[in-house]
Amino acid sequence: MNPTDNQDGGRETILVYRDRIVPPSELHFLRRLYVGFERLNPLWVGRSRDSGLADLGGEAVFLGREGVLGGVDRELFKHLGVLPPVPDLRSRSPKLVHAHFGRGGALALPIARALKLPLVVSFYGADATKDKQYRKRFPPSVFQRRLQALKDEAALFLCVSGFIKAQLITRGFPPEKLLVQHSGVNIDKEYGMDDPASGGYVMFAGRFVEKKGIPSLIEAVRRLEAEGPTLRLVLVGDGPMEAELRGAAAALRHVEFRGWMPNDELRRWMRGALALCVPSQRASDGDAEGLPTVVIEAMAAGTPVIGSRHAGIGEAVEDGHTGFLIPEQDPEALAAALRRLIDEPGLRHQLGENARQAAVTHFDMVAQSRRLEERLLGVMAAAGRG
Repeated sequence: MNPTDNQDGGRETILVYRDRIVPPSELHFLRRLYVGFERLNPLWVGRSRDSGLADLGGEAVFLGREGVLGGVDRELFKHLGVLPPVPDLRSRSPKLVHAHFGRGGALALPIARALKLPLVVSFYGADATKDKQYRKRFPPSVFQRRLQALKDEAALFLCVSGFIKAQLITRGFPPEKLLVQHSGVNIDKEYGMDDPASGGYVMFAGRFVEKKGIPSLIEAVRRLEAEGPTLRLVLVGDGPMEAELRGAAAALRHVEFRGWMPNDELRRWMRGALALCVPSQRASDGDAEGLPTVVIEAMAAGTPVIGSRHAGIGEAVEDGHTGFLIPEQDPEALAAALRRLIDEPGLRHQLGENARQAAVTHFDMVAQSRRLEERLLGVMAAAGRG
């Protein structure tokens, strides 16, 4: 029997490992990965639940028994790789394990071993770039202890961008096991392409952390304000740098901290923005982006992106065609790009139309999801032949 066929004609089960199921900041991009699946049924597996679980969709199971024994189960699994007696994953007849993030791959490795399943691991950013993840220390982390075994035993590593693939090669991952798998986004066919009235605000969306480069954006808007243009800055998200950023933005005339917002509301704000600014930079600890999903979401909404020449941003944004690419940590270049959008009527609309078409062509979530499914089916077929 073909390893991808089921006796009852239903879908084959794969185990999808995310240690916490799931942080709200990951909800939408993780859910989109599987929306186009037609032959495989993802069963989420993890050690703890997070607030995004209710909106994830699909079935999820958690490792460990109830009560105190469950805590022991989860610690033995984390540190020693002992598969808990509950739930009975074998009874689901899974055919593959797909783990998210490098650490998730290390944690899921004992599951793949115990059930004799091929393991596929997706890498997204810090898990490939952050130096402390790979620097030797005592005691070593679970990821560091299992890193060589992960390189040797995993069937495939999926990289959210070519930049992440290159980073993993420098970390000693086997190049023949590395493939680029871009994220996809929802392409709402009802989105309008009209310019926002006057393009009265620019926005940022994401975590308030060093690699996002938000101080460069605040400084760029300050410089524009000094020249006279009235431009609102809308910051969506939160994070450990929020107090610092509020202090830096206090001198601006028009700045709004909006916190996190539902995805449909975020898209509405994107559609009305002059541009989405993604001034990312490599952080002092080596942390870098993969390819931020908000870049593709803004493009799908018909909004130009002004992004830095950092990580995988240039794999989505074409300078001068769908947005602008600028050097990292360069507020003047960012201000100049915004100045062009303010001064040249119609430019925002043209860039936005081009951006939307690029998103439709290259980043449709159903097409990317089906591509992922075909790759997982290929791994399953190869394992069956083995």
